[in-house]
Amino acid sequence: MIRYCLTLDLKDDPKLIAEYEAHHQAIWPEITASITGSGIISMEIYRFDVRLFMIMEVMDEFSFETKANKDAANPKVQEWEALMWRYQQPVKGAIAGEKWVIMNKIFQL
Repeated sequence: MIRYCLTLDLKDDPKLIAEYEAHHQAIWPEITASITGSGIISMEIYRFDVRLFMIMEVMDEFSFETKANKDAANPKVQEWEALMWRYQQPVKGAIAGEKWVIMNKIFQL
């Protein structure tokens, strides 16, 4: 099992943040199926102010490229991603078009 930590920012609007969180209390079943079907074992998202922090635990054979290709071919995932982008914005230093950015581990005890 491999763990990835990713970050993303939300737009600084309390109404939009509340809507974003509400969507994550009722994630579409197609999105859950896409996540678990790609080799992701667990996923958690935390928020502080506008900063989001995601922890993903994945199977050894998980690939971000494979997941991205499957997601690109899945109309429901594309619909979800377009909806989520209404609330999200890239973090400083993200590459153009990049949403969630993988964080570097700098310490472990």
